[in-house]
Amino acid sequence: MPIIKAYVMPHPPLAVPEVGRGKERGIAATLAAMEQVAGEVAEVKPDTIIFITPHGTMYGDYFHISPGEKARGDFARFGTDGVQVDAVYDTAMAEEISRLAGERDVPAGIQGEGDPSLDHGVTVPMYYINKKLRDYKTVRISQSGLDPAAHYRMGQILAAAAENLGRKVIVIASGDLSHKLADDGPYGYTPEGAVFDREVMAVLGAGDFPALMEMDSKLREKAAECGYGSFVMLAGCFDGVGVRAAQMSYEGPFGVGYGVVSFAPAEAAQGFVHTPLDPYRALAKQSLEYGLKTGCLMPLPQNLPPEMLSRRAGAFVSIHKNGQLRGCIGTIAPTTENIGSEIIQNAVSAGLQDTRFPPVDASELPFLAYKVDILEAPEEIDHAGDLDVKQYGVIVESGRKRGLLLPNLDGIDTVAQQIEIARQKAGISPSEAISLKRFKVVRYE
Repeated sequence: MPIIKAYVMPHPPLAVPEVGRGKERGIAATLAAMEQVAGEVAEVKPDTIIFITPHGTMYGDYFHISPGEKARGDFARFGTDGVQVDAVYDTAMAEEISRLAGERDVPAGIQGEGDPSLDHGVTVPMYYINKKLRDYKTVRISQSGLDPAAHYRMGQILAAAAENLGRKVIVIASGDLSHKLADDGPYGYTPEGAVFDREVMAVLGAGDFPALMEMDSKLREKAAECGYGSFVMLAGCFDGVGVRAAQMSYEGPFGVGYGVVSFAPAEAAQGFVHTPLDPYRALAKQSLEYGLKTGCLMPLPQNLPPEMLSRRAGAFVSIHKNGQLRGCIGTIAPTTENIGSEIIQNAVSAGLQDTRFPPVDASELPFLAYKVDILEAPEEIDHAGDLDVKQYGVIVESGRKRGLLLPNLDGIDTVAQQIEIARQKAGISPSEAISLKRFKVVRYE
């Protein structure tokens, strides 16, 4: 049985009235959304709820799953002794997750627990759920210091374990957003805090998991967030499944961002359905996967849009992983019979023959994002004033040397930068005379 539903939930201790002592009224929208989540969970009546937390036993290179049959947590460190939360662990599910992780070479298991008591990443969401449902078992798994791809794979394992055991499972991805939204917040203020919250809520609310995987790691660090790993693990739970997502609330009045988002398989709930890749990127993806599997170029599919079968054009295929470039190869002018064949050829080259990177391994395929640029015919120009870094790419030539730079690239803000980088790519020194061409692209990303 697949994952029935999943939720992103924050974990502010002040959301518990005995801790907040009235201050919780400042996050009324968050509390209402958490009450709604609890009601929806109670309607589903899951066998097991998996809590993914950033505040449990955490290792840099290992996903820790809490062992044993039960655990208890309280809010004593937050100033109250009167509230306790109890969990009964699903030991069979924990064992199955550990077994699958071993099979798939993902470092995870029940060894090495520090404090066995429930952390507030679990107790706060559980406090609300337990008000409406008690008869369920729990798995508690911590984030790790491993990269987003590993967290995604861990999510795939959670879904596989639920399927193997026939459990009705709900996943709670516990995590706050930026902790730097205000000067009087816990970590002060930085403008990147609001940027991160805006971006992560947009991609989560759209169910756009590829964009989630592509988020800038430097932005996440500057925002001082704690939930990203939980969110990526949740995304892995829906690998290969159409998902409906709905933002339930967002606010950050105390300098910390709190977001609540719901997710369900496409047929199970109302909301946004993430759209599939366009034909250009889909072909690039299929081409690289086929090339890795067979060692050959994929035959040209005949069900492509007419333009891809009848028109010739140069094409660049760029591959990214975890927001970082993983390979890019392209052709300035067409070298094959049509755009479709151009993409097939360049996608395989970008993944396997870009000498700046090692060849893509099959284990990386689920975590790759693709961009395809279709080039219009270049035109000669007389001077740099005819360029625009956002609108035009540039080709710089000197004798047999030729360098190209695509338009509208991050970090390239001036025509002078654009020309200089194209010179460097071609090995053209500043003293050599050059001629210029410009071109437009149609970009699929």
